Amino acid sequence: MKATGIVRRIDELGRVVIPKEIRSTLRLKSGDPLEIFTEKDELMLKKYSPIASLEKFSEGTAKSLNDLSGHLALICDTDEVLYAAGAGRREVHGKSISAAMDRILEGRRSYIASLSSGERIIPITENAASPVTAQIIVPIVSGGDCLGAVALVSTEQGAKMEAGAIKLAQLSATILANQFD
Repeated sequence: MKATGIVRRIDELGRVVIPKEIRSTLRLKSGDPLEIFTEKDELMLKKYSPIASLEKFSEGTAKSLNDLSGHLALICDTDEVLYAAGAGRREVHGKSISAAMDRILEGRRSYIASLSSGERIIPITENAASPVTAQIIVPIVSGGDCLGAVALVSTEQGAKMEAGAIKLAQLSATILANQFD
């Protein structure tokens, strides 16, 4: 654990203000759920990721999507790529999502694009290395909250997301969202 040197007092209602610099660094926004852990005399707050709580299910979903579509399959929460399956998975696994991807999630709408059709490709992660040529991003929405996304990406020249791959991504996002209803 890293010491920040910041000290805050607990108010009469038991509240503590998390400094803006720490909220920015950890990408905490108003309304984000936090998990609370204790150990002896220590208190730890961690941003809660419902998608991460479905570890085996999400990982299996990414593998199945890759097997069925042939594209790199990603399962993200609102901060990072949690699971990736397919060629190029090491380049994206565990990486923070990009600001553009964050805007897609905030909009709660699917995004489909291919370079061969002249559409704009959204970088999934910050400092993305691979040249993506086609993509589908489907937000995982449950109870009005965006929990993350399912994405399929291709790096093949002239690639387009076929209807079957689009339906697979949409179905996977729906199934993941239904785990929280």
